[in-house]
Amino acid sequence: MNLDALIAFLQDQPLLTLALAAVFVTILGGMLRPTLPRLGGAVRGIGNLGLVAALLLTIAQVARLSPNGEFSLPGVGLPEQKVQGSETRVQMSRDGHFWIRTEVNGAPVRFMVDTGATLTAMAPPVAEQARVEKQAMRAPVILKTANGQTMAELVTIKELRFGNIIARDLDAVVAQGLGETNVLGMNFLSRLKSWRVEGKTLVLVPNNPQAALADEKPA
Repeated sequence: MNLDALIAFLQDQPLLTLALAAVFVTILGGMLRPTLPRLGGAVRGIGNLGLVAALLLTIAQVARLSPNGEFSLPGVGLPEQKVQGSETRVQMSRDGHFWIRTEVNGAPVRFMVDTGATLTAMAPPVAEQARVEKQAMRAPVILKTANGQTMAELVTIKELRFGNIIARDLDAVVAQGLGETNVLGMNFLSRLKSWRVEGKTLVLVPNNPQAALADEKPA
């Protein structure tokens, strides 16, 4: 592996880079201590703090995210969705799935609702179009999909909106292995006041209902 490739790899692995830098600083502090005790101790302390920070960030990521989410990759559909009272109601598509038309950071994005998916997921071209931001100091995760395991980048959706629902600062993943399918997972559904399925209708009830979008007038 040449230097440019190594640098590119470390840029994509912020937690690993932090840990390696902390180890280097810790070793440097240990080397300085015999001749410069105070400086060496201070440098070594900084390195130890870096190691602790890397460990805590890793623990926080594991606690916040589950890398074992299963994402199904169905066909396409065009369901009806409307706001009725304080609820957003989505009709089941012909393929047997619930599809939702949303705006992600103002860009139109269609998601499939998947209660078996731990995280919300987006296809790379869609994520780029919607200008979702990669999460700093977050290591990539491994997802299990219908096509096997794939690496995914963690991102943050500043605003996801549809019907009378708005979700802000929503965790999501972007992965090539998901194909062109975007998935709304349980990390989104868990934010709602409640959700349920009535026959072939998905009913979503937000904690704080918002004004309906122009093409989703209340029934």
